[in-house]
Amino acid sequence: MQHFALTIIGRDRPGIVSSTAEIVYKIGCNVADSSNNILGGQFAMILILSHPEISSIEELEKAFQPLEEQELSVFIRALKPGGETRTDLPGELCMISVYGSDKPGIVYKVTKVLSDNSINILDLSTKLIGSKERPVYVMMCETVLPENLDADDLKAMMETLKEQLQVDISVRTVTPVEL
Repeated sequence: MQHFALTIIGRDRPGIVSSTAEIVYKIGCNVADSSNNILGGQFAMILILSHPEISSIEELEKAFQPLEEQELSVFIRALKPGGETRTDLPGELCMISVYGSDKPGIVYKVTKVLSDNSINILDLSTKLIGSKERPVYVMMCETVLPENLDADDLKAMMETLKEQLQVDISVRTVTPVEL
């Protein structure tokens, strides 16, 4: 079965997810994974799709053409076999929360420490909250620690950054719940 990555970007408005989901449903695709966010007034959607019979990007481009007519940008990429599966990452799950005044370098410095210590990022999002007069930068980062590190190690690393960046950084473990 062929898998595809579908990316849709456009000015945020109600109905983008519904319009996309309708096309996905009508052509018989399965959504294996997805991420949807508003980024600076733009809605961004990434879907990993599969279909038992569709094997060409051209067929999907034709099916999603109505979204282009709604002033959305649509990009489709075929995935190599295995590119659609969830990576098995053993290790402790941790959530890093950063709150502080908006300044360049927060994302870089936090992710550099993570990269240098082989800590994998599962999800990362940033937002400005607060008022126009007193904006607060927020970064949330879900990570998987390698087997040689634990949450206390990560907390120590972030404590150093907390002082350097003059922001509040907290680390907490995430306990997966099995149903």
